[in-house]
Amino acid sequence: MLQNVSILQQTGVAVLAVATVVWAVGLVRVMRRDQADVDAWRESQALRALPAQTGPPRAETAELTADERAAFAGLVRQFGDGRS
Repeated sequence: MLQNVSILQQTGVAVLAVATVVWAVGLVRVMRRDQADVDAWRESQALRALPAQTGPPRAETAELTADERAAFAGLVRQFGDGRS
């Protein structure tokens, strides 16, 4: 124990330290509980009446010719080289 510090001051520091630890543990528990509630809410809010979309709609697809595919592949290679 420190000689220049009274018992009351040492007790006060200990009480504040314990209160800080209790507050931190409580905050972590509340945050974890709230996160679980948010995840459960998001899952329950999904639109179950609509079927899952497996690909692009038929009206938005277009068949490419061989030349168009080659040009697109060239563009992809060109853009890919700039990111490296």
